[in-house]
Amino acid sequence: MSIAKKQYKRITVKSLVEMKANNEKIAMLTAYDYTMAKIVDHAGIDIILVGDSASNVMAGHETTLPITLDQMIYHAQSVVRAIERCLVVVDLPFGTYQGNSKKALSSAIKIMKETGGHAVKLEGGEEISKSISRILTAGIPVMGHLGLTPQSIYKFGTYTVRAKEEEEAGKLIEDAKLLEKLGCFALVLEKVPAKLAAKIAKTISIPVIGIGAGAEVDGQVLVMHDMLGMTHEFNPRFLRRYLNLYDEMTGAFKNYIKDVKSVDFPNEKEQY
Repeated sequence: MSIAKKQYKRITVKSLVEMKANNEKIAMLTAYDYTMAKIVDHAGIDIILVGDSASNVMAGHETTLPITLDQMIYHAQSVVRAIERCLVVVDLPFGTYQGNSKKALSSAIKIMKETGGHAVKLEGGEEISKSISRILTAGIPVMGHLGLTPQSIYKFGTYTVRAKEEEEAGKLIEDAKLLEKLGCFALVLEKVPAKLAAKIAKTISIPVIGIGAGAEVDGQVLVMHDMLGMTHEFNPRFLRRYLNLYDEMTGAFKNYIKDVKSVDFPNEKEQY
């Protein structure tokens, strides 16, 4: 007999732990502006990630490294104004927490005070444990991120799958356990083998949200622009495109241009 899922008026970090306990999958998407966040929230998403992927899809940078704290705050402010139900998690950008726990805390506080967001996300395990601990002492919820960590792209040299070798897989498991012990409320696993991700999700009590980490984790996250087909150059195995907005929008723009140049737009009903 199926059990009715609990209806949440607002998603909190506590809600996510309950969802994992009840075997209810968690749906998470990125958003970076008011209009799109309002649509996503109204659709019933559980978490909006204001990701540093804004560096790529909004600003056109090759990596996530260039985006600044103030730019992340701008995007997060826009998103928070739109939402009514979902949890908003904001990425701490590169350079705002690595190697300096005091700077990490001040960065997290600035995000929380100026955006109204609900949590922050950091990339890394044991090497950033002091930063995570210090942020948590201020009562700020922290989401972890392991596996492929895009802010470390120049260290890895490639966006390939992580933790395929036994040594790296072992470290990934230990880092996941450490993040749980430190007090992170959830963990993103990016581009790791599905069997390893499933093992981690079963080993720790906090929700594990995957991107390219298989189906046996506690939820999934995608970049909105990718799943809507607004980007078309990026084609990883884990990406499912639910729309092809690149072609749809291009067609609409071309029709508008044609109508303007042929004086078909505006017609008599479209003017005062």
